[in-house]
Amino acid sequence: MIKKKYIIVILLIAILGSCVKNAKQTEQEIDHLAFSENVLNYKVTPKHKFDKTGLMFSDQGAWFAYSLPDSIGNNAGFSGPFLMTQQNGVWSSQSLASLTLKGENNSKIIDWKTSLQSQHSFSSHLEQIFQNEKLQVTQKLVYASGHTALQKTIITNTSSKGITLHPSVSGKLFDIDVTCTLEDKTIVLSSKKSTAKGYIKFLGESTSILTAEDFYNAHFETLFLKPGESKTYIISQTFIFPEYSWEDEKNNIASNNIDTILKERKLEKKKQLKALITNLKSPFKDSIYKQVITKAQLTLQNNWRIPAGEIKHEGLFPSYHYKWFNGFWSWDSWKHAVGLSYYDINLAKKQIKLMFEFQDVDGFVADCVYRDTTIEAHNYRDTKPPLSAWAVAKIYEKDKDIEFVKYMYPKLKKYHQWWYNKRDHDTDGLCEYGSTDGSLIAAKWESGMDNAIRFDDSKILKNSENAYSLNQESVDLNAYLYAEKLFLAQLSEALKNEDAVHYRTEAAALKTKIQTQFYDEIDGWFYDTSLDGKTFIKGEGSEGWTALWANAATQKQAEAVKTKMMNPAKFYTKVPFQTMSADHPKFDPLKGYWRGPNWLDQAYFGVKGLRNYGFHTEADKATIQIIKGAEGLLGKGKAIRENYHPLTGEGLHAQNFSWSAAHIIQLLSK
Repeated sequence: MIKKKYIIVILLIAILGSCVKNAKQTEQEIDHLAFSENVLNYKVTPKHKFDKTGLMFSDQGAWFAYSLPDSIGNNAGFSGPFLMTQQNGVWSSQSLASLTLKGENNSKIIDWKTSLQSQHSFSSHLEQIFQNEKLQVTQKLVYASGHTALQKTIITNTSSKGITLHPSVSGKLFDIDVTCTLEDKTIVLSSKKSTAKGYIKFLGESTSILTAEDFYNAHFETLFLKPGESKTYIISQTFIFPEYSWEDEKNNIASNNIDTILKERKLEKKKQLKALITNLKSPFKDSIYKQVITKAQLTLQNNWRIPAGEIKHEGLFPSYHYKWFNGFWSWDSWKHAVGLSYYDINLAKKQIKLMFEFQDVDGFVADCVYRDTTIEAHNYRDTKPPLSAWAVAKIYEKDKDIEFVKYMYPKLKKYHQWWYNKRDHDTDGLCEYGSTDGSLIAAKWESGMDNAIRFDDSKILKNSENAYSLNQESVDLNAYLYAEKLFLAQLSEALKNEDAVHYRTEAAALKTKIQTQFYDEIDGWFYDTSLDGKTFIKGEGSEGWTALWANAATQKQAEAVKTKMMNPAKFYTKVPFQTMSADHPKFDPLKGYWRGPNWLDQAYFGVKGLRNYGFHTEADKATIQIIKGAEGLLGKGKAIRENYHPLTGEGLHAQNFSWSAAHIIQLLSK
């Protein structure tokens, strides 16, 4: 007996020691931002202004981004910036601040191509190092703010003899209707297509600057470096909208120290990554999942934008990389906010507030909005599925900020009631998707599943002025509304008002309707129905498990749905839980958009639905299959995609897609 106890104690000590060792290792890896190092491949030298062959790095909500060059010429700098100050985004230049070094008598002192030693990206900054037998040149780029990036270059004489250098920095613009002028030793970039202006400053250096319409060249004083001696140059690049003050930003640049800023950025990113990595579910503690969740965080970071133009709060693009996604969408925003809440709760709140600036007096919230409506108009033709109360409730769970709930609750109530005022054609308490302009296409957009097969034969019906519905009642919409009633009840209780009883009573009645009208006992699946509720609109799609996500199904119904979800011939594919059953004749992932690809929001709803009914083994198995099956989620380099081919795993459509990243965080987190 004593011997057994002795063995047990030894085992416990060994396990405890292993846990401590693993925790220390994770802490060290976070401390060095190891999981973010080169997790996305930012290497590209743009060949033209619309070149989208590579990814771009940004931070602090800036409307401009940079990359590491993948082809090195006669100078050294970072690619870009890529300007989102112009709608849909354009590269300003191959490199707007490129360093040239010449030796005595204008001689060649370094071959940049052969001297390139390393290029690294982190969630905090970009850096690259060049070295030959005489010189080492280190360049780092970090964002000081949402308006300004700082580029630091350190030139070190690594030889045994003194070296004379003639350094200069230059930049040539692509044809983007931007011109260079010189004002008070500052290069000013003025655009015909944007109200934003650019400013390039050479901090603390005496320079001789020449400018042409699309070009500048700045010569620094001749430099003599003794053996082991270094010289540092700092260049600021600012792109700022007129609602912000260039004078204030200029003062901030002058008072900031780049090393201090870089230290702050590293601490900021470490804190965010620690929040994510230490909150991983127990099956997903391995380093491969830590890297995946870091990639998700960086994806959201690159799509982050500060207020500008008609946008009054910070928020996220769906994807900076796709030309039509340089705006802000409502149900994307709710999903982004929940993902952000795991590591940046203030940004999560701002994302929600952004969209509610575009709420009408009747409660309607716009589908999508843009910074500059002279280029792209806001879309008020439809809204998107009601997930905003879910987002607010999830944020409140994390920080108990009752002031945020007080601010949002009246808006959420009004939005919730809007559905019943404007989208319940037969006033039976079950809502339909629709449009404000009577168009069928906008009504389909309102579902978020634009071309799903359940809408192939839909018709539009008029409810009242500026209010139209499809001639079908949708299971996912009513499941979302059921869940929203419960989230509103939770928020009501937090506010200590009397609405909670009302919402819970409504939810109970709606739950019964969902279970009886939308569920086909023979098929074991939830479908949309005709308005009268007598005819199922067949075709097994991801809307069928929304009732499980909302906790609106019975346990028996959930068992039946789970069986189909885990069937490899239907939904348990290489990338499980796609938008449409793989055995349906209209299944077409490559051309289908919502007729077969795996969208990770829908996959998440499926996994969460399984967990809600106790199917944790299946949920864990599916999560692992999703992460391993979707091309590029594991490993370094490749971007997170808009959706995936469920049979091959191929990444489809837009790169750097925010809601995919947000739902990866939710899939892996507690």
